[in-house]
Amino acid sequence: MTKSLWKRTRDTMSSFVVNNVAGESGRKLPQYIAGLAASGGALAAGTFLGWTSPAEIPLVRDSEYGFTITTEQFSWIGSMANLGAALMCFPIGIMMKLIGRKWAMLSMVLPLVLGWALIIWASNVAMLMVGRFFLGIGGGAFCIAAPTYTAEIAQSSIRGTLGTFFQLLVTVGILFVYGVGAAVNVQVLSIICGVIPIAFGLIFFFMPESPHYFVEKNRYDDASKSLKWLRGSRYDERAEIEELKADDAKMREEKITFVQGFQQKSTIRALIISLGLMFFQQLSGINAVIFYTNSIFESANTGLNSTDATIIVGSIQVAATLLSTFIVDKAGRRMLLMVSDFFMAVSTILLAVYFQLKQSDPAKVADLGWLPILAVCMFIAMFSIGFGPVPWLMVGELFANNVKAYASPLAGVFNWLLAFLVTKIFASLVDALGSAGVFWLFSGFSLLGTVFVFFIVPETKGISLQEIQQLLGGEKNASSAPPASGLNNPAFDENKTEAQ
Repeated sequence: MTKSLWKRTRDTMSSFVVNNVAGESGRKLPQYIAGLAASGGALAAGTFLGWTSPAEIPLVRDSEYGFTITTEQFSWIGSMANLGAALMCFPIGIMMKLIGRKWAMLSMVLPLVLGWALIIWASNVAMLMVGRFFLGIGGGAFCIAAPTYTAEIAQSSIRGTLGTFFQLLVTVGILFVYGVGAAVNVQVLSIICGVIPIAFGLIFFFMPESPHYFVEKNRYDDASKSLKWLRGSRYDERAEIEELKADDAKMREEKITFVQGFQQKSTIRALIISLGLMFFQQLSGINAVIFYTNSIFESANTGLNSTDATIIVGSIQVAATLLSTFIVDKAGRRMLLMVSDFFMAVSTILLAVYFQLKQSDPAKVADLGWLPILAVCMFIAMFSIGFGPVPWLMVGELFANNVKAYASPLAGVFNWLLAFLVTKIFASLVDALGSAGVFWLFSGFSLLGTVFVFFIVPETKGISLQEIQQLLGGEKNASSAPPASGLNNPAFDENKTEAQ
């Protein structure tokens, strides 16, 4: 009788612990704090991404640094950051495995500070280019490390929100540079930007390491402490620890090489999705729209100068990305991506029509100054609500831990190299196709991207990382995923068929 009572009690407690995880109990505030702290690296990345806009005229036209910088040289100064970011995507994956997600990110403070120091005290173009290259190294690393960290520390119900923090802080960093750059010279702006990674390091130092990393290293007490920090002192972390241990044991049993990793169905599928999202993100025309923002506002005769125009665009970016953080776990990833890409296509079509009319007869657009402004604002808002943050969020969700060190950096390298390529060939495209032709081209890519999302990209809202792998791999037990996870989309038709 006593044994029977003990068994019932044990089973009840076991059920409670499991429900403790499945029911998403535990405090959410510490997870938000850690997610925001990790995304402080995105704020630092946003500052160097936005720096070129307020710096171009003072450095190129006004020679503020005391030496000549041509337009072509400045284009290389801006683009070097993309190359630095692409170079760092693979090393940061290795560093995360060796020293942990936390210390890998903290180590990136050094190249960021070094990069800003070279820019602050630059005496020639070479110093500016090398400085931008180091900034790209630091910023590119955060594009991989921060989404991975936030995906691993967050419970499923808020993982999407935490994942959008990265893009939100990038846009805040860009807006910050636009605003400060309007009030100070380039050197002072660079000094202020150089303080941000130092502040990030001081804050993030007090955040916990990912419990996934501790379990990988068999440091279960540390993993327990990390979960207690993230979920609250009253959270019963035992079931979650056991789940992480089981996942880690399975990965060790299925330890694979680089080549073997890309022979797995789930990895191939995740890679296709990730690279596809990065491709359509960069080929949407985001760089072209930002490049044309000043001329569009000026041609519309709004009375706004270029500084005001960039601040308006930056504010829209922040507001739309902030909205995305509130709705990504409610509306879902697929819906945001499809709505985002479709309306980006509409925006670039409007811009194409405007430039085509202006080219044929400028008088035709004399009273249509509002049209390109509306198109630009709608494009920036739609990009920021969907195709800006969600691809990076999904990179952190789609890959299994045993291939994440290989696969996630591939997506990052692909994105940064595309950004570099589009930036460098944009002027050539305009010469070959004309402004209208370029925007017609971008609108076509956006429409194609909408189709890609509908048929290929799965919904990962509310699904655990383990369930995502089961679904990508077409495992039969994937059919046990809850209906609320939003699996009724074409991307999972095959899984459902196999499950049945």
